[in-house]
Amino acid sequence: MDYKIKLQIFEGPLDLLLYLVKKDHLNIYDIPIASVTEQYLEYLNLMQLLDLNIAGEFLVVAATLMQIKSKMLLPVQETQGAEEEESDPRAELVKRLLEYEKFKQIAEELREKENNQRDVFKRPKVEMDKTASDNKEVYFEASIFDLINAFSAALKDVPKEVFYEVIKDEFTIEEKIHEILHLLLVSSSVQLSELFNKAKNKIEIIVYFLAILELIRMKEVIIRQRELFQEIEITRNKENIEPDDRRTQREITGA
Repeated sequence: MDYKIKLQIFEGPLDLLLYLVKKDHLNIYDIPIASVTEQYLEYLNLMQLLDLNIAGEFLVVAATLMQIKSKMLLPVQETQGAEEEESDPRAELVKRLLEYEKFKQIAEELREKENNQRDVFKRPKVEMDKTASDNKEVYFEASIFDLINAFSAALKDVPKEVFYEVIKDEFTIEEKIHEILHLLLVSSSVQLSELFNKAKNKIEIIVYFLAILELIRMKEVIIRQRELFQEIEITRNKENIEPDDRRTQREITGA
């Protein structure tokens, strides 16, 4: 498939490292560099498999991780002074991660304040709406790395194929986009695993994944989770639904 996607939804390499640390509940002050490096490179390989536009910073951090891993494999050399201690090769990376996480938290707090400020001069909602809001389930927005993690798991579950055979191009991204949007007209949400389980082979899984990325880029869908690192759900972005789409959805669901 010759289909390149350039996305603004991709976060940076430090976001990926923080994601790997939190996903496996690792101690950020004592990162198992060999395991994290292996997972990091696996994510980069998946991005390249999908022909996604990878920024140079990802490759720089990959080189940094491999350098740290090499240093930690070397035997500890004796120092001249008894008080001298060899510094941890991970120290600078840990410092960068902690600073980056701090700035991310501050940015998120400012974003929440901005969203709250938008509601200051709005007309008060009726009590019924307030009750409905209180009973509303809480969801977490899934990251691009959550998507890639689910994609990787789906690929591992598919039996190995003979890749030298000529496989007919049965699937297109445009068709999968229409299929996903139609499913979201019938149901309010679709689980990512359901789409992957329907796939006949790895090629169809890849096409589903690229279709989802394209829908995210077009702001047609939102990906979310009930709990962090759990099942991913795909829903329509209500802010981007045209009035005709809303009427069609009511007709299909009978609402």
